[in-house]
Amino acid sequence: MTALALALAVAFGTLPAQAQEQPVQISIPSQPLSKALLQLGEQASLQIFFAQNLVDGYQAPALSGNLPPEEALRRLLAGTGIAFRRNGNNVSLARAMAAETAQLDTVTVKGGILGTLSRPYAGGQLATGGGLGLLGAEDVMDTPFSTTNYTSELLYDQQARTLADVVLNDASVRTTTSTGGFGEDFQIRGFAVGSGDVSVNGLYGLVSSSRVPVQILERVEVLKGPGALMRGIPPGGSVGGAINVVTKRADDDPLTRVTASYVSQANLTAQLDLGRRFGDNKAWGVRFNGVMRGGEATTRDGRQDLGMAALGVDYRGEKLRWSADAIHQEDALENIRSQIGFQSDVTELPEAPDGRVNFYPGTRLTQRDSTIMSRLEYDFTDAITAHIGMGYREGKARQIFPVPVAADDPTKRLSADADGNFHVITTYYDSYSKTFSSDAGVSANFSTGAIDHRLALGVNYLEQELGNIYVAGTEIAESNIYNPAPMPAGPAQRDKPKRASESTLTSLAISDTLSFAQDRVLLTLGARRQTVEVNSYNQTTGARSSEYKASAISPVVGLVVKPLDYVSLYANFTSGLTRGSIVGASYANAGEVLDPYKSKQYEAGVKVDWGSITTTAALWQIARPAGQADENNVYGYFGEQRNRGLELAAYGELQEGLRVMASAAFTQGKLTKTQNGVNEGNRAAGVPSSTFNLGLDWDTPWVDGLSLNGRVIRTSSMYLNNTNTLRLPGLTRFDIGARYRMEIAGKSVVLRANIENLTDRRYWLASGSFATNGAGRTYMLSASINF
Repeated sequence: MTALALALAVAFGTLPAQAQEQPVQISIPSQPLSKALLQLGEQASLQIFFAQNLVDGYQAPALSGNLPPEEALRRLLAGTGIAFRRNGNNVSLARAMAAETAQLDTVTVKGGILGTLSRPYAGGQLATGGGLGLLGAEDVMDTPFSTTNYTSELLYDQQARTLADVVLNDASVRTTTSTGGFGEDFQIRGFAVGSGDVSVNGLYGLVSSSRVPVQILERVEVLKGPGALMRGIPPGGSVGGAINVVTKRADDDPLTRVTASYVSQANLTAQLDLGRRFGDNKAWGVRFNGVMRGGEATTRDGRQDLGMAALGVDYRGEKLRWSADAIHQEDALENIRSQIGFQSDVTELPEAPDGRVNFYPGTRLTQRDSTIMSRLEYDFTDAITAHIGMGYREGKARQIFPVPVAADDPTKRLSADADGNFHVITTYYDSYSKTFSSDAGVSANFSTGAIDHRLALGVNYLEQELGNIYVAGTEIAESNIYNPAPMPAGPAQRDKPKRASESTLTSLAISDTLSFAQDRVLLTLGARRQTVEVNSYNQTTGARSSEYKASAISPVVGLVVKPLDYVSLYANFTSGLTRGSIVGASYANAGEVLDPYKSKQYEAGVKVDWGSITTTAALWQIARPAGQADENNVYGYFGEQRNRGLELAAYGELQEGLRVMASAAFTQGKLTKTQNGVNEGNRAAGVPSSTFNLGLDWDTPWVDGLSLNGRVIRTSSMYLNNTNTLRLPGLTRFDIGARYRMEIAGKSVVLRANIENLTDRRYWLASGSFATNGAGRTYMLSASINF
């Protein structure tokens, strides 16, 4: 990827312009910025003047090699928001102008296992590290895993609407549903990650199970591979990776930001973002975000309405840190972009319809989510810290939902044919969820001889009740994906949801990160014992129909070796744990509760921090049991899905003002150890063999404040079934954008314009055995004003 970054720089005529002065030998280890600046002054014969409080709290990256002094200084200051002025050998540092750093606010959140938010990396789009649950907040170069940590600056500049718009920036992550659907689900390393498995501030089950608005987010942290050790198993048992979102906190500087935005077709959003700190040393902070959205959506005659209010309060004392969040979200969507399946004899997928087509006119989703959560952290000594966090969420959803059926039998499921013809009935599906989620732990730093330790103990507890009611209609309507007919009349009666299941996930974990040879060798050892209890209930009688309780241990071994200050070699073995499912009514062993199962990952890679560009490469394998029926129609974990891959990435600044995010993933998803050899060796459904991302963001030199950006997203073809008889074509999507920063009456103003799917490409997205048409060309405009 270094070669890729270099080629891009050449193509755009933007190779770093080295100063006319002679390079000098620089050798500065990673350390506090103040010390690094003093060493640079000595090695480069510069007099660097700065106030100590200006640089406090910043950690400088390691620098090594022959560098012009100014280039070395830029690398040390990258991502800090600190500017410099040079007059001969005299250099003075000062905070950059507010207008230039309006979106570069760095929020410091001390509390719980999330720790302190890492500073932005060069370019400001990604952070230098992120939270890893039990393992604490870690720098990317010290982490034996593959992680990506997006900042709020990226969210604003790309005009992201929901979490799905953010994670799509990495080639290893793909969305399996399109804008304006019933929900948003993801795929990491070829395995599904449901929206219900997204954690917030380290806790599962507390954000909307449908979609997460970006307006509450300060950071988005993506871990690739199983994360059972870090936060326990997620409610849905995702193993391909984990997504954690971090809520906003008030910064030291007062904030009053109003944002108005427009998305085609005629969808309008207004947002208010307020932040203040009070008291001695600004110990108390309050951050409020309010959002109202409404209007026609990206489907014909569709609507996407959102009302959301989020309040974050925090206290940061010398030893005690505390935070609390209250979030209320209401969504209403009409004429939703839905999924459709195809009959088993279809061997060629029909051409994708127009991006504004909704297969089922008449669909509707209303959803209400309310969450409250809090976290407390206390330093007993400089070396021992304890934390406790907990939260509660209630969610309710009502859906008018389509079900394709046979032409003469509303009880028989039958998908679309090769020409896109199908028959459909209307159903009501109402549901609710009640989730209590918590974690607590203690960490201690100590040494045994020449070895430093960070020992952590943690316990997680999640209790979740799910209820639903499904009522199917009997009237059948004939339709087609290119010319859909309105859905028929629905059922006459709509009862209240009834309890369907109760789940309790309890776990105890321990880890120790050992540091050798002045932090050049880091060894992480850990294990989590997870207990899963599930009770299912008959929704007619209310009686318990099945139950099970099972336990398993998930170990983790991670190693980081730093042969050079800016190079990290890493490897890990980790395992994921997924709770066993309850066999459905269509199988011979209906009602049987399957045991939890493990998924194993092996990974090795290298990370290189070149100063303003970081490049990474990783080889990995994840093997997970595959659920299917045998020849006697007995459902179980017969066989295995084994995904292997190579990931490459580069991010940062190619030169000052030119930011890049580039990544590529090559994945082999394969079915192995199958029952009686059925589908043995076939490619796993929904897993693309290659994906590519390239994003550039450029501050133009000819117009002060004007920036241009573009993004290319490529996904190769994939199969829609495990028999490999139905192939979904590959797709390439182009996005472009621009923004302009200026001052009006002393107020910072940012205007943004973006176009997604510039060429209005028609394409399919795969979600399991279903497909949905991707959104067409979409225009987005916004204006943000800081008062």
